[in-house]
Amino acid sequence: MFQEITQSAPVNQPPPASYQLPPAMADTAPPIDSTYNFIFWFSVVFTVVITAAMLYFIHKYKRRPGVKSEPTGHFNRLELFWTITPTIFIGVLFHVGFASYIKNATAMEGATEIRVRAKKWSWEFEYPTGDRVPGELTLELGRPYKMIISSDDVLHSFFIPEFRMKRDAVPGQYSFIQFTPTVAGDANVFCAEYCGTSHSGMLATVKILPPEQYQEFVKTLGKCTGTPEECQPEKWGERLFVKNACPTCHGAGGSGLVGGSKAPGPKLAGIFNTPQTMASGPPVVADENYLRESILRPNAKIVAGYTTVTMPAFVMKDDQLDAVIAYLKSLK
Repeated sequence: MFQEITQSAPVNQPPPASYQLPPAMADTAPPIDSTYNFIFWFSVVFTVVITAAMLYFIHKYKRRPGVKSEPTGHFNRLELFWTITPTIFIGVLFHVGFASYIKNATAMEGATEIRVRAKKWSWEFEYPTGDRVPGELTLELGRPYKMIISSDDVLHSFFIPEFRMKRDAVPGQYSFIQFTPTVAGDANVFCAEYCGTSHSGMLATVKILPPEQYQEFVKTLGKCTGTPEECQPEKWGERLFVKNACPTCHGAGGSGLVGGSKAPGPKLAGIFNTPQTMASGPPVVADENYLRESILRPNAKIVAGYTTVTMPAFVMKDDQLDAVIAYLKSLK
């Protein structure tokens, strides 16, 4: 689950699809862009026409001295026209939108499946190899994908603007989207459903790599990349601590403070080898076993003052877990 990837974007970002839309980086984007642009310019033209007509009639039929207005009659053909025509237009839009919805929810045969797990307040991506990576989704250019989306806690929404894709992550069930990346570069993941205090910080990056670079990435899954100094357990553990959005709940450097206020999670700095008061039961010494258990089973031993635990259980390889524990031991 934990890892560090240092590859940069392989090419420059593509130009925006329009002055209103971000770059289109997947095959799902062009049909949506075409529909959006049609609706936008259709609305602009009719807004101008209708506004001009209103101003003309206001001037032509304004109240004048000595002129008495007459009640207007019915013009059935005109009334039928402006009732039936918008209905047909809405029906066509529904057909176009529903066709795109079905296409984006149905993956082609042989598509690579990636599990997307949402949890307060981070995204985690599980590859077919079983490796889990937080905060960064790496894809191969031109390869079809199927995202299997779920939530570990509350309602979230998986949104990639560059792909024009958004799907809710619902607790207790799976949601699906499919796409094929068509442009190499970086995209962004947002949560589009308010999910709590750190909703705005629930972000992730999408990296789209050419096939040869993607194969190199696969070799780094579950491993530390960087210089020998950067891969020392404490240094790697610090990067993983940040990458997994741990400061969101425990504060920067495990300080227990977020924005000058008490963090949602307990303080981690300076607790190693000290007794910790539990919500129930006797105090527990915060040794390596305690830290390991707290990462893998957050509800096993709850610190006093934190009766509700929202921290998800992490799944990771031993060397990744060892690096995080080494970093927590170093905090003062």
